[in-house]
Amino acid sequence: MNYRWNWSILLQEPYWEWLWSGVQWTLAISLASWVLALTIGLGVGIARSLPARGARLVAGIYIDVFRNIPPLVQLFLWFFVLPEIVPESIGLWLKRDLPNPEFVTAVVAIGLFAGSRVAEQVRAGIEAVGNPLLPAALATGLRPVQAFRLVVLPLGLRAIVGPLTSEFLITIKLSSLSLTIGVLELTAQSRHVENYTFQGLEAFTFATVGYLVIGLCVTALMRFIDDRIGGSALRKAAT
Repeated sequence: MNYRWNWSILLQEPYWEWLWSGVQWTLAISLASWVLALTIGLGVGIARSLPARGARLVAGIYIDVFRNIPPLVQLFLWFFVLPEIVPESIGLWLKRDLPNPEFVTAVVAIGLFAGSRVAEQVRAGIEAVGNPLLPAALATGLRPVQAFRLVVLPLGLRAIVGPLTSEFLITIKLSSLSLTIGVLELTAQSRHVENYTFQGLEAFTFATVGYLVIGLCVTALMRFIDDRIGGSALRKAAT
């Protein structure tokens, strides 16, 4: 192998600034998408667990649609197709006037896809806890809403911290798809550095380490949250 490694290239201007900017965009997309996914997933997951048939039907349709379409296809649909099928005034606004449309589209597409997966995790956690504990909670004199809010929901969410960690990590990795619509996140900036320096191994090694560090930090954070809310959830259930 005649490849000549040159790690110092990553510290030169403007390549370091490009890579650091890519890290920031990756974090921004991942965090914004995850907040959207959690918000949607919690609401849809609860709706999926309600006795109301209409709520379960609507929630199930959302989950089936967004979970079964590849996220890259969804990204293209939101970015390229949606502006062409909506009324012309809205399409022009999406193309020209929406601030940072590439970033917004990436967050929406990834958030909706991840939200469908989170919703199923929430539903599974609620059902796993609710089936054995709900009758016991009702027997103590709690109303159904109180039993759900004070017992089932806290313990159900506690039970899915592990699966939610995996979903968060998947969301971070999905952020790399946003390069296909022009977002200069970490993977895109690594390609940018390679195109200018022909030192692709160094650039993508940096990207690999960057994703690894971000993932390890997320895992540690979720473990900390698991430890904190675990005791809190158990105390609420006990009272």
